[in-house]
Amino acid sequence: MKKLYILLLLAVASVSFGQTIYSENMGTPTGTTLIPAYVTGTAPATFQNGTPIVYTGTGDVRVTSASSTYTGASGGGNVYLTGTAGKYFQIDGINTSAYSSANIQMTFGYLTATFATVQVILEYSTNATATTPTWTPISFTNNTTAAWNLVSIPGGVLPSSNSLSLRFTQPTVAGQIRIDDIKIFNYNPACTLVLAAATGACDAVTFNIDTYTATIPFTGGGSGSYTITPSAGTVAGDNPGSVAAGNILINGVPEGTNLTVDVVSGVCSYQSVLTAPVCKPVNTLPYSEPFPYTAGNTLGSSQRWTNLNTGDDILAASGSLAYTGYAATGNSVTFTGAGIDCFSPFTSTTTGTIYASFLVNVTDLSTMTATTPTTYFAGLTDAAKNYKGRLFITKSGTQYQFGLDAASTTTNLDATLRNAGDVQLVIMSYDFATLTLKAWINPDLATFDVAVTAPTLSQVLTTAIADLGGFILRQDTATTTPTIIFDELRIDTTIGGILASNQVNAIAGLKVYPNPVSNGTLFIETDINAAKTVTIFDVLGKQVLNTTTSNNAINVSQLHTGIYMVQITEEGNTATKKLVIR
Repeated sequence: MKKLYILLLLAVASVSFGQTIYSENMGTPTGTTLIPAYVTGTAPATFQNGTPIVYTGTGDVRVTSASSTYTGASGGGNVYLTGTAGKYFQIDGINTSAYSSANIQMTFGYLTATFATVQVILEYSTNATATTPTWTPISFTNNTTAAWNLVSIPGGVLPSSNSLSLRFTQPTVAGQIRIDDIKIFNYNPACTLVLAAATGACDAVTFNIDTYTATIPFTGGGSGSYTITPSAGTVAGDNPGSVAAGNILINGVPEGTNLTVDVVSGVCSYQSVLTAPVCKPVNTLPYSEPFPYTAGNTLGSSQRWTNLNTGDDILAASGSLAYTGYAATGNSVTFTGAGIDCFSPFTSTTTGTIYASFLVNVTDLSTMTATTPTTYFAGLTDAAKNYKGRLFITKSGTQYQFGLDAASTTTNLDATLRNAGDVQLVIMSYDFATLTLKAWINPDLATFDVAVTAPTLSQVLTTAIADLGGFILRQDTATTTPTIIFDELRIDTTIGGILASNQVNAIAGLKVYPNPVSNGTLFIETDINAAKTVTIFDVLGKQVLNTTTSNNAINVSQLHTGIYMVQITEEGNTATKKLVIR
């Protein structure tokens, strides 16, 4: 886990970052939040730092106009000072007393919409809690464009103090100011090493837990003795003690494990942080997701789904939803209010028609208290995760309506009012030839025919969708997303592919036995007993067996005791069954 590089040469002087004293990226608010309320929030919808750091002010924290363009921009929330003179953001409790003022530097992300006339006032104090505090202005190079910029405050400006405070103030009624990514650090001229942003590359992309390799470019090396300590994986690559510029490599980091790498040389300390890359495969069509995950597990931790942001997780829930003619197995998932959105990729499709079906139960509407309680909670996307078709829900008294649209708002609502607690079957489609989105709500599967059965909702788009390659479950805000149970997602290019286990296109005479299996052999029989593709998944959604059989017998002796899902495909028809191994 640790590798030591040693070279007995003198270090040469160069500009570099040293030890971080204080860092704040403002977290990720779920909406516009006043600073006093944001302080009491729950991570990540709050400030990064707690006691002894204290945040006050009359501004607010927003996700709009996220920080960008400068190196290290966090892109989450930012403090916003509206066009009101005297709006401010204050930080108290920063301790710089262990460092010389000459070596204390500061940076912050800064945006001002009216850069030509309005610039933020930045001040520091060492007695901000006094009855009459003393505030000292800090000069800096003003922004010259209405874009994000990283402002740098050199050494010798901020004092060495155990009670340092910073204050950002809006000077006039005109203009809008945003602040993000405040960092105070100790710079030592003897510290020459500079670490660039780390990148991660998957070593493999499978349904198993893969590993990845992190690459940390550096300059300013070539002398000194360095200890490199990663939080996971093993160190390889170039030696910064003997190479002036190169790449530190961290091999074998488990997929889903974020990485922190500390690099220390005497009094010089550096750190590189990397969010783990996603090493999950694209799901092939036909895609059937029965959510066979242990209740309480996070959906984003499975191999079929990826978290797109931060917040409350979408969780696996015990049991399946039931709808006549639409067989359900495994478990389900549930979510409510604000939180993480989960994305599941499937084979990118550009022609024909894509169909997606699922079961949904809106169990509680009481959280939908927003003035306009309309939100989309599920949608088809392109391979780049951009929404292309969205399913909406809007509250109407104690009931709700569904809506369908390609845009982020809609008036295309179904007139039928539905009750909380009732299971609904939704079938969505997009026809690439006619540019038409459709949705059928609760069709009778015994008579359902996409060519004949009129859709509940439809919309002809003015702009063609180039490709579809993903499905997203979305949590909007605490006051717009109700409590939802979601189950049995199926996606394919034919209606038979998503209704294969129903009356529309069943595998006739399907028998899976014995169940539970205790002797290592599973038998699968059908009326025609043709060649079958059999795929078995564990409760985490990881594929543990994939085989083809023509003699109806499957060897499952290598599987451990537990619960699994078996997906069987025969002559284009697919069914999913629950399997217990003893």
